[in-house]
Amino acid sequence: MIRDERLRSDELRRIDREIRADWSTGAAVEFEEAIAFHDSLPASKRFADVLESADVPLLQPRAGVPRLDDQIDLLESLRTDGGADLLPTTIDSYTRDNEYEKAAEGLEAARETGEDTLNGFPAVNHGVSGCRELIESIDAPIEVRHGTPDARLLAAITFAGGFQSFEGGPISYNIPYTKRHGLAETIENWQFVDRLAGAYTERGVRINREPFGPLTGTLVPPSIAIAIMLIEGLLAATQGVRSITLGYGQVGNVVQDVAALNALQKLGEEYLPDEVVVTTVFHEWMGGFPPDEARASGVIGLGGMTAAIARPDKVITKSPQEFQGVPTREANAAGLRTTRQVIDMAIEQEIDIDGIDEERALIERESRCLMDAVFDRGDGDIVRGTIRAFDDGALDVPFAPSDSAKGAVLPARDDDGRVRIFEWADLEMDGEIKEIHGARLSRRADTEGRDQSFRMVADDVDAISEGKLIGRPEPRGDV
Repeated sequence: MIRDERLRSDELRRIDREIRADWSTGAAVEFEEAIAFHDSLPASKRFADVLESADVPLLQPRAGVPRLDDQIDLLESLRTDGGADLLPTTIDSYTRDNEYEKAAEGLEAARETGEDTLNGFPAVNHGVSGCRELIESIDAPIEVRHGTPDARLLAAITFAGGFQSFEGGPISYNIPYTKRHGLAETIENWQFVDRLAGAYTERGVRINREPFGPLTGTLVPPSIAIAIMLIEGLLAATQGVRSITLGYGQVGNVVQDVAALNALQKLGEEYLPDEVVVTTVFHEWMGGFPPDEARASGVIGLGGMTAAIARPDKVITKSPQEFQGVPTREANAAGLRTTRQVIDMAIEQEIDIDGIDEERALIERESRCLMDAVFDRGDGDIVRGTIRAFDDGALDVPFAPSDSAKGAVLPARDDDGRVRIFEWADLEMDGEIKEIHGARLSRRADTEGRDQSFRMVADDVDAISEGKLIGRPEPRGDV
């Protein structure tokens, strides 16, 4: 069985040769020459340094289009019109599935028609030279954001191309994304990604790694997200990564979101090695958005307020056109400005909300239960423990499509809108915590005059898109 061990140098080189042969642009990757290119970049483009030195939450949108000139133009617009501090390059779906031939066809069609025939930037097809042109054209740090279970070639090309931050991980880009890849397989793939990032780091190029915190993006209990972030952070640290950004997705209750972000920072610093610089990223609401743009802006504003109180290092913003799918650049910039306006107004205030410390303590306690379950099952080896914990359901993710997770845990909101666990299945948790969740869900059921049931879960999934937080039943009129 695969273990949590640093990839040997000869093994790193062997895999590197193999994966670069998967597509023609891989031949242009040359490690020493790539180090020299990174060393030539100004301080304003060094992702880890900019992120770790920020005094206020930095803002970063999502954005990716197929043609290089259009991607440069889009990012420059988000930087100047939206005020983005950090910029993304979102990768297309074909590249995420390692279908580089189809990505090449889509890129060629985009060049011929001028239409966005791909839903992102095909970085593997653009190759090292295209990535470097993008990096050189924009005066801001840029991150690779994708969703790829096997991101080895993407990492090799984008690292050589000058990108210094890379999103994802073996759990967060498997469990919420795919049925085709086993967990042991994706962990092995991502050991290469993290070891390559570690190799750059050892040469003075600090590659920032950012596990994907929202997971399925649908009412994920904070402790589950935090445990998976800690696991992916530990896996990356083993391979030599020294800048790690742990993610968390907004659930919509301000107390719980602030408490979770505080717990994430504290536990990250506690569990990860001292030589790792731990930062946090807050993803604005990842579930369904209201179709009305004014209401959607309200959801974004709540995310900004939460960030102003919790002060994560980075916020991934949304646009008021989330309901429609891919937003226009104007809408994307508007989401950035909305978030920045709320943060700028609120961050100077002393906002003291009751209940944050109590909720944080509960989240930390839950997260420790899950981490203990993983370590126990692996006899201290985080890789073996993670695989076994998912196999027997001790660690689980709600609404997960992957066959590597049971997907048996179900969340629902309590009477205050905080995400609790309605169906525990085999999730490892102590009995007192289960009683706390059960009591708070029971209180909601009493308020609404109905039994606890899956109907609560379904109602909550759709609530924010319908302009609410809690999926309460409509009151009945007199008969």
